[in-house]
Amino acid sequence: MKNQKRILIVRPDRIGDVVLSTPLPREIKRQFPNAYIAIMLKKYTKDIFYNNPYVNKILLVDDDKSFWEKVREIKKEKFTHALMLLPSKKLNYMLFLSGIPYRVGVGHKLYQFLTFTRFVSRKKYRPLRHEADYCMDLARKIGVIPNSLDTEIFLTKDEMLKVKKIKEQILSAKKYIIGIHTTSGNSSPNWSPLKYKELIEQLTNNPDFHIIITDNQVPHILQNITGVDYPNINKPLRESLVIFAALDYLISSSTGPMHLAAALRVKTISLFCPLTACSPKLWGPIGNPNKIILPSENYCSNFCPGDPKKCNFEGEGGISVENIFQALYAWINQK
Repeated sequence: MKNQKRILIVRPDRIGDVVLSTPLPREIKRQFPNAYIAIMLKKYTKDIFYNNPYVNKILLVDDDKSFWEKVREIKKEKFTHALMLLPSKKLNYMLFLSGIPYRVGVGHKLYQFLTFTRFVSRKKYRPLRHEADYCMDLARKIGVIPNSLDTEIFLTKDEMLKVKKIKEQILSAKKYIIGIHTTSGNSSPNWSPLKYKELIEQLTNNPDFHIIITDNQVPHILQNITGVDYPNINKPLRESLVIFAALDYLISSSTGPMHLAAALRVKTISLFCPLTACSPKLWGPIGNPNKIILPSENYCSNFCPGDPKKCNFEGEGGISVENIFQALYAWINQK
């Protein structure tokens, strides 16, 4: 189509980061309905954009093709624009050599100047905004005026039927399906497995709750707890999405599965650190009903180890099991 915008969005990152880029194709299509949009990302996150009605094609950065094979693959698509949400010298040169005339990246790297790449700046996170909003800055650079930053994942009809079947089977005996995701890949402060065990054991005492641990790899101390399901062990991401979509609530730290749940409109209760790099203002779930649980105001000054990723919220004034229960029951008891 003559004068059609052909846009490549590049996000070779982790699950949470990729989920937070899902508003871009929707908002670009809203502004430019005839645009052709492709996404380039890693194999293990491609399922996040599978079945997305705003995405025409998915490309992979780690499909074992050589640098020049990738250049030729990209060049065949005749992209007019490229939005690089994560700075990468290799990808920057790959897109430059692919002949994409309008390329936008994040930051002020030398290789960007050498390849005439336009840029957006996060201005040292002042004022602090959401990561999804920073991602949208690249779309704004090409004339997009966004209406929403809500994340979204699209299930197929078969997957929605599977979700319905799971809910009907469990809710015939229970009132609520509660997911607990206990790991974070060291991406954020988090409880120890022992603290999660305390929470899980108390939740299983409520006959209305069906408890699911949603981790693919469950810490040893949390394995084989009576009355708990472990449906996601070693499952592909797309199969795990069906489980997440069946939940009524997900309890976790600030991690990728929290964003998956948000994009599926599942209620989330999330443990967060108030420091800028981990702040819910930057990394909170977006697009779903959610509750953010923070430690007390004095906790960080008294107990923070200096590296928030080593924090477990378990000192005096941190985040307690009771804090989670209060948030959960406040939701359940709402009329």
